[in-house]
Amino acid sequence: MDTPAANQSVDWLIQGVLETGSTNADLLEQAESGAANGTVLRADFQTAGRGRLGRDWQAPPGANLLVSLLFRVVPEHVHALTQMVALAASRAATRTTGVQSELKWPNDLLVGNKKLAGVLAQSGGRVVDSVPEYVVVGIGMNVAWSPKDATSLRESGWTTEISPQELLVQMLKDLDVLLAMSGEQQHEEYKKALGTIGQRVRVDLPDGSVIVGEAVDVERDGRLVVRDDDARSHRIDTADVVHLRLA
Repeated sequence: MDTPAANQSVDWLIQGVLETGSTNADLLEQAESGAANGTVLRADFQTAGRGRLGRDWQAPPGANLLVSLLFRVVPEHVHALTQMVALAASRAATRTTGVQSELKWPNDLLVGNKKLAGVLAQSGGRVVDSVPEYVVVGIGMNVAWSPKDATSLRESGWTTEISPQELLVQMLKDLDVLLAMSGEQQHEEYKKALGTIGQRVRVDLPDGSVIVGEAVDVERDGRLVVRDDDARSHRIDTADVVHLRLA
């Protein structure tokens, strides 16, 4: 039976630091030491921030939202936490600045074809029935600055200037709403916001092989379903996906 997410009504505890290596790494250490569910760590600057697939993620001090969240109540489909954090960030950006973004599988945020934000989850503690004891979800969102070939809320034409802390407060409010939904409702909300479905995509797999075709679905276990040009379906677990937008 599909039951509501148990993280609803989270009592968020926000911590802020001027500089650190990685908010994810720091919060994982805090989790090991018993930090509470809902602990949030935001930094003005990260010296060793990481994105998906080991990529660097850095920004000038105070320019962007660099934050990690600790979840001790972990759902069966662990990836749902990263999906909901990404979706909450997208909704918060629209509410506060008017900038509309879409999700790119698995959990990047795009404006047009440029990256606005990325999400990285790491787990720890005991694992029972494939579910870890806790998960730390980090997000880096470009608020007032972006690297080359990406975009920020400012560069995307924000209607209201906002600080990373103000954006975080709204994001947590939107996340509360999402976490109160059932798993099935969360999945449907994620799919509605996912710009990847219906796109022609190139999938770069970890082994170096490439699949080109149409993204047709995302399953509850988080896998992207891509139908290639020979009408064969592929279920993608981990990969780099590029939207091949028509000219």
